[in-house]
Amino acid sequence: MIGLWLPVVVWMATISYAAALPHVPGPAASLSDTALHVSGYAVMGLLTLRATAKGSWAGVTARAILLAFVIAVVHGLSVEVEQMFVPTRYAEWRDAANNTIGAATGLTVAWAWSKIRG
Repeated sequence: MIGLWLPVVVWMATISYAAALPHVPGPAASLSDTALHVSGYAVMGLLTLRATAKGSWAGVTARAILLAFVIAVVHGLSVEVEQMFVPTRYAEWRDAANNTIGAATGLTVAWAWSKIRG
Protein backbone atom coordinates (compact mmCIF):
# COMPACT_ATOMS: atom_id res chain seq x y z
CA MET A 1 0.00 0.00 0.00
CA ILE A 2 2.76 2.45 0.93
CA GLY A 3 4.60 1.58 -2.29
CA LEU A 4 1.55 2.62 -4.31
CA TRP A 5 0.83 5.90 -2.54
CA LEU A 6 4.37 7.07 -1.74
CA PRO A 7 5.05 8.32 -5.31
CA VAL A 8 1.75 10.24 -5.21
CA VAL A 9 2.63 11.89 -1.90
CA VAL A 10 6.16 12.73 -3.09
CA TRP A 11 4.81 14.24 -6.34
CA MET A 12 2.19 16.25 -4.43
CA ALA A 13 4.81 17.51 -2.00
CA THR A 14 7.14 18.45 -4.86
CA ILE A 15 4.41 20.47 -6.58
CA SER A 16 3.38 22.14 -3.32
CA TYR A 17 7.00 22.99 -2.48
CA ALA A 18 7.65 24.47 -5.92
CA ALA A 19 4.42 26.48 -5.72
CA ALA A 20 5.55 28.00 -2.41
CA LEU A 21 8.83 29.27 -3.87
CA PRO A 22 8.92 32.96 -4.82
CA HIS A 23 9.83 32.12 -8.44
CA VAL A 24 9.51 29.10 -10.72
CA PRO A 25 12.68 27.08 -10.02
CA GLY A 26 15.53 26.17 -12.37
CA PRO A 27 14.96 24.75 -15.85
CA ALA A 28 11.18 24.76 -15.33
CA ALA A 29 11.29 28.56 -15.62
CA SER A 30 12.04 28.22 -19.34
CA LEU A 31 8.85 26.20 -19.99
CA SER A 32 5.46 27.77 -20.55
CA ASP A 33 3.17 27.98 -17.55
CA THR A 34 0.55 25.95 -19.42
CA ALA A 35 3.04 23.18 -20.24
CA LEU A 36 4.15 22.99 -16.60
CA HIS A 37 0.63 22.68 -15.28
CA VAL A 38 -0.66 20.23 -17.90
CA SER A 39 2.38 17.95 -17.77
CA GLY A 40 2.68 18.09 -13.97
CA TYR A 41 -0.91 17.08 -13.48
CA ALA A 42 -0.83 14.46 -16.23
CA VAL A 43 1.88 12.80 -14.14
CA MET A 44 -0.22 13.38 -11.01
CA GLY A 45 -3.20 11.68 -12.66
CA LEU A 46 -1.09 8.69 -13.73
CA LEU A 47 0.56 8.23 -10.34
CA THR A 48 -2.75 8.57 -8.54
CA LEU A 49 -4.44 6.11 -10.91
CA ARG A 50 -1.66 3.62 -10.27
CA ALA A 51 -2.48 3.87 -6.57
CA THR A 52 -6.27 3.79 -6.92
CA ALA A 53 -6.03 0.85 -9.34
CA LYS A 54 -3.84 -1.00 -6.82
CA GLY A 55 -0.95 -1.19 -9.28
CA SER A 56 -2.84 -3.40 -11.73
CA TRP A 57 -4.12 -2.74 -15.24
CA ALA A 58 -7.15 -4.85 -14.27
CA GLY A 59 -7.81 -2.27 -11.56
CA VAL A 60 -8.21 0.57 -14.06
CA THR A 61 -11.94 0.92 -13.63
CA ALA A 62 -14.25 3.91 -13.93
CA ARG A 63 -14.22 4.19 -10.13
CA ALA A 64 -10.40 4.18 -9.95
CA ILE A 65 -10.18 6.78 -12.72
CA LEU A 66 -12.81 9.03 -11.13
CA LEU A 67 -11.14 8.81 -7.72
CA ALA A 68 -7.72 9.60 -9.23
CA PHE A 69 -9.24 12.55 -11.11
CA VAL A 70 -10.90 13.99 -8.00
CA ILE A 71 -7.71 13.63 -5.95
CA ALA A 72 -5.61 15.37 -8.63
CA VAL A 73 -8.11 18.20 -9.13
CA VAL A 74 -8.48 18.83 -5.39
CA HIS A 75 -4.70 18.94 -5.04
CA GLY A 76 -4.48 21.36 -7.99
CA LEU A 77 -7.05 23.64 -6.36
CA SER A 78 -5.24 23.47 -3.02
CA VAL A 79 -2.00 24.55 -4.70
CA GLU A 80 -3.75 27.57 -6.20
CA VAL A 81 -5.07 28.49 -2.74
CA GLU A 82 -1.54 28.05 -1.37
CA GLN A 83 -0.22 30.53 -3.93
CA MET A 84 -2.62 33.18 -2.65
CA PHE A 85 -0.28 33.44 0.35
CA VAL A 86 3.02 33.61 -1.56
CA PRO A 87 3.74 37.31 -2.23
CA THR A 88 5.32 36.87 -5.68
CA ARG A 89 2.91 34.17 -6.93
CA TYR A 90 -0.70 34.31 -8.05
CA ALA A 91 -3.63 31.96 -7.79
CA GLU A 92 -5.22 31.72 -11.22
CA TRP A 93 -8.31 29.94 -12.51
CA ARG A 94 -6.43 29.31 -15.74
CA ASP A 95 -3.81 27.32 -13.82
CA ALA A 96 -6.53 25.32 -12.05
CA ALA A 97 -8.10 24.61 -15.44
CA ASN A 98 -4.74 23.52 -16.87
CA ASN A 99 -4.21 21.23 -13.87
CA THR A 100 -7.61 19.68 -14.55
CA ILE A 101 -6.86 19.30 -18.27
CA GLY A 102 -3.53 17.66 -17.45
CA ALA A 103 -5.09 15.18 -15.03
CA ALA A 104 -7.84 14.36 -17.53
CA THR A 105 -5.29 13.90 -20.31
CA GLY A 106 -3.07 11.57 -18.31
CA LEU A 107 -6.05 9.54 -17.14
CA THR A 108 -7.50 9.32 -20.65
CA VAL A 109 -4.21 8.00 -21.99
CA ALA A 110 -4.03 5.44 -19.17
CA TRP A 111 -7.63 4.36 -19.78
CA ALA A 112 -6.96 3.94 -23.52
CA TRP A 113 -3.79 1.99 -22.81
CA SER A 114 -5.65 -0.27 -20.38
CA LYS A 115 -8.14 -1.07 -23.17
CA ILE A 116 -5.35 -1.81 -25.65
CA ARG A 117 -3.67 -4.12 -23.15
CA GLY A 118 -7.00 -5.92 -22.82
